Amino acid sequence: MEFCLEKGHEFVDELHEIQCVLQDVGSNVATPISSARESHLKRTAFSGKPVIELEQWIDRYTEQLPPLTNFILPSGGKCSATLHLARSICRRAERSMVSIVQAGEADRNAARYLNRLSDYLFTLARYAAMKEGKKEHVYKRRNYD
Repeated sequence: MEFCLEKGHEFVDELHEIQCVLQDVGSNVATPISSARESHLKRTAFSGKPVIELEQWIDRYTEQLPPLTNFILPSGGKCSATLHLARSICRRAERSMVSIVQAGEADRNAARYLNRLSDYLFTLARYAAMKEGKKEHVYKRRNYD
């Protein structure tokens, strides 16, 4: 986030908010539904509202971007590349959470949040590169023959 802050990007406040929501996701995961007290379950319940907010942010940035016609590699400057890295970490967290949700031990909305967050981070990485005038590197399949 610091690289994005240095560039004065308008979305930095959103990233701060996301960090707070991720604490809520962590609380939800750390409070197994089958064994937690009711008071803890109420305090750590995860709403679908943050998911909707992410979807709105994704739509707002996507409207400003050119259509994606190729796979792109993490690139586009420090801010963009860092957001791509955050996206890949978010995908890993999402995959780790699948079994917990399937077992009924965490809220499905928390997993949905991670899913939408990775899409948001990808969109934001593209947006940051565009705003900074940085080139995104296109994936090119190598010929192994």
